[in-house]
Amino acid sequence: MSAALPTSSREWHLVARPHGWPKAEDFALREAPVTVPAEGRVLVRNLHFSVDPYMRGRMNDVKSYTPPFKLDHPMEGGAVGEVIASDAEGIAVGDHVLHGLGWREYADVPAQHAVKVDPDLAPLSAYLGVLGMTGLTAYAGLFDVASFKEGDAVFVSGAAGAVGSQVGQMAKLRGASRVIGSAGSDEKVKLLVEEYGFDAAFNYKNGPVAEQLRQAAPDGIDVYFDNVGGEHLEAAISSLHVHGRATICGMIAQYNATEPTPGPRNLALVIGKRLRLQGMLVGDHAALQPQFVQEVAGWLASGELKYRETVVEGIENGFDAFLGLMRGENTGKMIVSLG
Repeated sequence: MSAALPTSSREWHLVARPHGWPKAEDFALREAPVTVPAEGRVLVRNLHFSVDPYMRGRMNDVKSYTPPFKLDHPMEGGAVGEVIASDAEGIAVGDHVLHGLGWREYADVPAQHAVKVDPDLAPLSAYLGVLGMTGLTAYAGLFDVASFKEGDAVFVSGAAGAVGSQVGQMAKLRGASRVIGSAGSDEKVKLLVEEYGFDAAFNYKNGPVAEQLRQAAPDGIDVYFDNVGGEHLEAAISSLHVHGRATICGMIAQYNATEPTPGPRNLALVIGKRLRLQGMLVGDHAALQPQFVQEVAGWLASGELKYRETVVEGIENGFDAFLGLMRGENTGKMIVSLG
């Protein structure tokens, strides 16, 4: 056990189910008492927590692959922090751990759900992004789900985001013939080409996606990594070669829609082209974790793989960070840092 513990912790609660775009009044920052951890548990002072697009789905009261957030309870999500009290074997005060109880200053975590991380291998925030769930999503989605092979031409939507920026770079590192990305600003497009090494990129706000994709990939594509859905998916179906593969990872374009969104109008092309469109959840790919960390840590150390983070300081800005993410104000991983 450690010395004096804090007496209270601020935490974000969902107080109403958002209809369409989340509003400030759907959330509340509340104080909760901090207690000494029971047997088999550790108390963690969170240093960084993650806000992610999938959290929007958990705010709805619908049956899904992960249970909805409970009203008037703290929300959850990836977090990394320092253990300040422990009643668990194998985890000591001063250790740094990754866990799933974000959106709060202090977390009482079951030891079996806390993974020790090495701050010397990479900055702690990297375990929420490039070396964490988003990095594994990119790795598994490209290599496992989309069956990427050397020489493939790859198109990534949401390419300046935490997942998309890794997908494009990993494809290049493994020998893609061409990597194209789309993003929502000219500044992000420049970043994709100049810093991340994409062969081409375009701003989807500058014209029809299908036209811009045809110009960027005149010879078509073999793999599409979908973070956006909607018009992007329709454009990709048109540009995919016979036996093309698409990993359907996210559809942020329709997460806040209040009416059903139309599907791709050209879905019949899936038949003649024998396309494979496969949905993915990162949780199905946990077995890849050791291989992923080893390979990606090597790419990070050599400087071959680059990443960006958008850091919002202070727990009181947690909701604003989430809303900014939904609006595309982040470049790379969106992190809330508690300093």
